[in-house]
Amino acid sequence: MTDVRETGLGALIIVPTYNELENLPIIVPDIRAAVLDAHILIVDDQSPDGTGALADDLAATDAHVFVLHRTIKSGLGDAYLAAFEWALARDYSVIVEMDADGSHPADVLPALIATVRPGSRYGLGIGSRWAAGGSVINWSWHRELLSRGGNLYARIMLGLSVKDATAGFRAFAADTLRNIHLENVESHGYCFQIDMTRRVRDAGYEETEVPIVFREREYGESKMSGSIVREAMGKVTAWGFARLFGRAR
Repeated sequence: MTDVRETGLGALIIVPTYNELENLPIIVPDIRAAVLDAHILIVDDQSPDGTGALADDLAATDAHVFVLHRTIKSGLGDAYLAAFEWALARDYSVIVEMDADGSHPADVLPALIATVRPGSRYGLGIGSRWAAGGSVINWSWHRELLSRGGNLYARIMLGLSVKDATAGFRAFAADTLRNIHLENVESHGYCFQIDMTRRVRDAGYEETEVPIVFREREYGESKMSGSIVREAMGKVTAWGFARLFGRAR
């Protein structure tokens, strides 16, 4: 019998963690219930609260759960790039990004994964707060303004068509990731998702959005910071001018 840990088929849900000890025991069962055949890769950046050890315990009791321990905390983008490399080496067909904090609804996973299944016209499916039918719950007005404004700025500067380019809930077809030159990605924080969105578009792949109800986390602290926002603004501006003057970045 083939060991499920070695098959490398179907969907992989990547869940990056840093101090998510309270959330991990909730999100992993939610994912397992929503997509029974999918695998989960928990990527932990040496969480001081013991999240990494808990992830190992979950993997020890569930053959669908894997853990990637990183030795340094160098940003969300680097965590996902390491996870993409891990996933592509094992030949998964669909690779999903999903937060650990419960803000992304696990019950949308089947629909999101279906958008980029082999044979689909789409290379990227986004779980979207701002597409028609999407919404947010328990956000302050200034947090919503920041997200809507950032997405509007990205659409204008980069010519994007999607409404939620900053969304962290998304599914990629594996071939999409193989063909967008991940080795050139240098984004670390908030702008990583925008960077990936524009690279998918520039590589000629189509994108689609699945509306979601986004809920603010109940446990732990948000990783959003002023430096992350400044990085995003600076990068998007630079990419926009490079696009305007015909220089790829």
